[in-house]
This record gives sequence, structure tokens and C-alpha cells, in this order.
Amino acid sequence: MRTPWIAAASSRAGRNARIAALSAVLTVAGLVATACSPNGVLSLTPHVSVGDKTSSVGRPATGLQRLVPSNPTMAAFPRWTEPRSPGGVMPADEIACRQELRRIGVRFEDLAPIDDGGSCQIDYPVKVASLSGGIDMKPDATLTCQMALAFAQWTKNELAPTARTRYFTGIKTIHQGSSYSCRNIAGTRTASEHSKGNALDVMRIELNSGRDIDVRRPGIFMFRQKNLLNNVRQGGCEYFSTVLGPGYNADHADHFHFDIKERRNGYVACR
Repeated sequence: MRTPWIAAASSRAGRNARIAALSAVLTVAGLVATACSPNGVLSLTPHVSVGDKTSSVGRPATGLQRLVPSNPTMAAFPRWTEPRSPGGVMPADEIACRQELRRIGVRFEDLAPIDDGGSCQIDYPVKVASLSGGIDMKPDATLTCQMALAFAQWTKNELAPTARTRYFTGIKTIHQGSSYSCRNIAGTRTASEHSKGNALDVMRIELNSGRDIDVRRPGIFMFRQKNLLNNVRQGGCEYFSTVLGPGYNADHADHFHFDIKERRNGYVACR
């Protein structure tokens, strides 16, 4: 049989144990509540480094886009690398086109997709700086890869050999007046092929000798220049669906227009 003072001590010990247990429970509950608060989530989430930008999970930095917009706990990635086709894979024909550009010595760079509304867009544009044989393009031309390849092949196979034959020198620079440009065909409501990146206007051709070949219709005694320009027009018909130049109309009096517009029955307009 326990004495009264032993029983009292036991009772006090029991109460102290229960109080300590209750205090521990309340402390744990407080920590859980803090962690579940918005401030708690942000303080506990890791930071993801993307280049020189950082993004907190659930709080993307400026210029970043969520991987899954509906899920605020996903990390972010830069908009400038967003996929341009399902799965982020460039189409096979675009890849093959770029491989051919590199093979024939074209210097170019890929650009971000262009979308200026309506027909003014290019999904996979390239900016061409120079062509086969080190021929500069001034200014750089923004085109579809297919148009860039057609122009590069024509320059390599037709224009450059003709210049060497007629003038005994190579081509230094092709001066272009318009590549991609968001506009309609003059005097119409029809979108120009320039608005799709499928057209290029050539204003003049600069030779390595320093001589300039102006595209405007040459004088009656300028036989070499006339022959070269006739070859430009005729040879281009094998690479482009449209070749327009001086003599066609007033709008083309000072340049050659080349484009790869798709036409019914393979019709080619060389004028």
C-alpha cells in the first residue's frame, strides 16, 4: 500500500507528462500549418537556374513560361526555346534543307518563328549572310529555308559561272532590296510572297573586280551586261516559279524579283 505523499507525486508526474505530450502535439501542428501556407511553400521550394535567370518553383521569372501552366509546382523554361511543332522536333524537310545549305557552303542562322498576323509569317526562318564561294548577301536576307536553298543553288550553278564567263571574275556581293516583308502585291489585296519569306529582290551585283552590274535595263551597246541579265532571267526559271525584272512593269524596272510561289500545274512566270 502506497503512502499519501507517494500517490501525490505520482499524480503530479502524470499531469506533467500529459502537458508535455500536448505541447509537443501543438508544436508539430504549428509547423505543419506554417509549411502549408503560401509563405511556407515559397520558403521551402528550390530555385532552378536557367542561364543567368532564376525561377522559383511556382513563381516563374520574367520571360519564362511554365512547363505545365495548370500546375504551379512545375519548374519553368525560357520562351525563346519553346517548341515550334508537336514535340519540339523540326520537320524532316526543314532539317534536310539546312543540311543542303551547309553542304554547298551557305552561311546562315536560324531565327525565331515570325508571326506578324495574317499571311505574314514564317515558321522556320533563316537569315542568310553569304552564299557558296563566299559571295556576300547585303543586307542579310530573311527567308524560308526552301527559298534560301533555291537562290543559293541558282547563284552557284547559273549566276556565278555566267559572271566568270562574261567578265572573267567572280561575284563579291549580291545586293538585295527585299526579302521577308509583311505586305501585299502592289495595287492588290493579295499577300506578296515576300510576306511568307518565299521571295527575294536583287538590285545589283558587285563583282570582285569592283564593277557593279546594275539590274536596270542596260544600254544598247552594253552587250556583256545584257547577256548576263538575260541569263539571269532564263536560268532562274529552272529554280523559281516566278522571275520578274526590268521590262515586265514599272514596279520591277530596277530589280529582279524571284519567288517560289506554288502555282497550279507547275506554271512558271518568267517575264
